[in-house]
Amino acid sequence: MIGSHDLLLLTLDTLRYDVAAELAERGRTPHLARALPGGRWERRHSPASFTYAAHHAFFAGFLPTPVTPGRHERLYAAAFPGSETAGRDTWVFDAPDLPTALAGVGYHTLCLGGVGFFNRRSPLGAVLPGLFAEAHWEPEFGVTSPTCLDAQLDRLAEVLPRVPAGRPLFTFLNVAALHQPNRHHLPGAQADDLASHAAALEYVDGRIDRLFTLLTGRGRPVFAIVCADHGTAYGEDGHTGHRIGHDVVWTVPYAHFTLHPGEW
Repeated sequence: MIGSHDLLLLTLDTLRYDVAAELAERGRTPHLARALPGGRWERRHSPASFTYAAHHAFFAGFLPTPVTPGRHERLYAAAFPGSETAGRDTWVFDAPDLPTALAGVGYHTLCLGGVGFFNRRSPLGAVLPGLFAEAHWEPEFGVTSPTCLDAQLDRLAEVLPRVPAGRPLFTFLNVAALHQPNRHHLPGAQADDLASHAAALEYVDGRIDRLFTLLTGRGRPVFAIVCADHGTAYGEDGHTGHRIGHDVVWTVPYAHFTLHPGEW
């Protein structure tokens, strides 16, 4: 697919697997379910328990790992001696990260950041967006904005026409809506909890069609990877938040699929 397809890596920051799976089963996220293989999320384990570490792993080729035992062949991988999970169908690249590798084979690389690790307001916040040829972040994209994904999609609609039609595109989009604080997505909520987390996912679901329409509007098929970088705790075993070794943090939803022009 490299070269013939545009690529999308969509990280739904902090989305818990149990919440995502329940909402899909109950029909509360119909737009995402339409794209998911079989209408369901795959249960996987994240390589890290917080955003910065997880995304470094993702960009090196270590996406969330299937929960079943075995050596699971990876979709793509940075080359290094002794790798046991880069197989015949893995795209192996001689670069330190995916955006650099894709730029090397002609892709325009575009980052639309969400949480603070993409805000470029500090040297640390500039590391991940600095991997891309073009990176965008505004406060309206961040965790405190109840319309964060709308603002990101407005920016995507603005910048897409500037990408030459014949050049393949890699879009990375980090969605901040699920991350605490998310109570503003549930009217009347006074604190973040599983219900406000679910309401934030419903907000995101309502914008997915627009995202897919924008990207397939370039006329190319789009290979999409959609996953959470980690989950988060809302009081389980006394824990709140993430960067901890709890199952609700390590277990994440994952899917990959191809979007075709005209279908969205």
